[in-house]
Amino acid sequence: MNQINTQAIKRYFFISILISFVCFGSLITCSSADAITNSTSDRIIEIYHFHPTNGCHTCTTIGEYAEETVKKYYPAELENKTMIFDHINFQDPKNADLVKKFGVTGSSLMIGVTGPSGFHKEEDVKVWYKTGNKDEFISYLKGLVDRRLAGSFE
Repeated sequence: MNQINTQAIKRYFFISILISFVCFGSLITCSSADAITNSTSDRIIEIYHFHPTNGCHTCTTIGEYAEETVKKYYPAELENKTMIFDHINFQDPKNADLVKKFGVTGSSLMIGVTGPSGFHKEEDVKVWYKTGNKDEFISYLKGLVDRRLAGSFE
């Protein structure tokens, strides 16, 4: 009789442990999925091509390639306003607030991310070296934007 109770207790203990692992694993999976969903939905990405009134060929090319990249790969984000793209004349006084917010001093491609940790801005200078190869430019910028959408600032 004692042998039967010991086996039953061991079986009950094993099943309890197994159920605990299954339930705990489900909780981890659900919270990870929620974290990923929340991290992208509470983030706004602003991409601005700042240019002068009379920009050079390279300035114009950066703006064209950036716009093409954003429109091609992020139409849903543009539609639901989690991403903003625009060409901004930094010499026009009506844009002074945005110029100040991004600290613009000349032609530039600026990316701003507003998320749980506040506002992060950066000037992407690498695009200046990629204007000679449109595919390389687009691939580079898409990778950068994808990382910002995922919350990475590396």
